[in-house]
Amino acid sequence: FDHALREGGAMELEEAVRMLAAEDRAGRAWCKKQGYGGYTSYASLDDLPARATVFGELKRKLDRHAAAFAEALAFDLGPRGRLAMDSLWVNLLKPGFGHSGHIHPHSVISGTVYIATPPGAAGLKLADPRLPMMMAAPPRRSDAAQDLTSFVTLTPAPGTVFLWESWLRHEVPPNGGKAERISISFNYAWR
Repeated sequence: FDHALREGGAMELEEAVRMLAAEDRAGRAWCKKQGYGGYTSYASLDDLPARATVFGELKRKLDRHAAAFAEALAFDLGPRGRLAMDSLWVNLLKPGFGHSGHIHPHSVISGTVYIATPPGAAGLKLADPRLPMMMAAPPRRSDAAQDLTSFVTLTPAPGTVFLWESWLRHEVPPNGGKAERISISFNYAWR
């Protein structure tokens, strides 16, 4: 996947994201009202794969990744069941801004492909799903193995794709970079 983005795909995707940010008045208005530091098409555009060829091509690649991930998770989708992308949106996060902890209800697999990750930009912070049950547990030592920590932060490079089960709480800490962090997020539902 990284190879496909290095071959000009990342630049084309970045240009498409910037074009949407410039032209999507409804999206910019939603971001302003919500205090989102930058631009997201999350609440305004629901047809990106049909809107631009570059997003359609990205969807086809992500479909293969989601199918392989579902197989690795041993999902039994049934004889006619399948995972279908039900949303794809772009994110352009300005320096100093993040996205608070959340889950993606009504989806099975969620993910993000990273287009621009400037030095110092925040990664993806995943929360241990057992966290609410650990209220009396002492904190972990700084040398604890990653699988014992309450949070894991993954630092992507451009071209990285992260997939996770949609119930997993995650967040994007504030962008500590000096440039915008650009990503494209998506959800797959069981149909």
